Amino acid sequence: MNDALTAILDAVQSVDPVLRTVLAAVAIALETSVLVGLIVPGDTIVIVAATGVDGVPQAIILGVSVVLGALVGESVGYALGRWLGPHIRHSWLGRRIGERNWERSERYLRKRGGLAIFLSRFLPVLHSLVPLTVGMTGYPYRRFIAWTLPACTLWAGIYVTIAAAAADSYRELADRAHWIGYVFVAAIAVFLLFAWLVKHLLYRAEQRHMEADAVEHPEAPDESPRQA
Repeated sequence: MNDALTAILDAVQSVDPVLRTVLAAVAIALETSVLVGLIVPGDTIVIVAATGVDGVPQAIILGVSVVLGALVGESVGYALGRWLGPHIRHSWLGRRIGERNWERSERYLRKRGGLAIFLSRFLPVLHSLVPLTVGMTGYPYRRFIAWTLPACTLWAGIYVTIAAAAADSYRELADRAHWIGYVFVAAIAVFLLFAWLVKHLLYRAEQRHMEADAVEHPEAPDESPRQA
């Protein structure tokens, strides 16, 4: 187990640090700008890149780069929504996403405001749709960045720190403990499961705000007199 895992981590670490960092930043930028995140999860790419960092400085550089990539991607998504939003929504891709998801994104933003922008970074589907939706509504760009910056920073910090720390601990113990490979894989699996659970619970908690219109405005009963 250790030999195979060491070979994989060494292969990741052998990639030029600049290239590895740029690839992670570009992947995150694409995730939130052109809906690539609906197909390829950016968190997977960040975790892989983080396992290859060598020391705290590289981890910090990667984290900062991921945050900048996320901000660029969300800014592009905002601009696309502002200038091409209706065309994207009614395009083939927009129809594949589903009108229901577009409407839920609009409702969520309308009901929660800036908090929806912050929380959407941690919600499936919405993390790719909300930047477009925000741009379509004409929400001020500076306020959009003010809400999304701390969310991107928190998200990047958690993923980079956990993955880098786990890989570094494994490398330190790999030669002395034959079982450490299983611990490393289990740690990453537990982290991914925990992240999924938190996202799921957060989505469940916020779901009522996405469906609020349907709840608050039920169809009125027909009170017209009936003919005998």
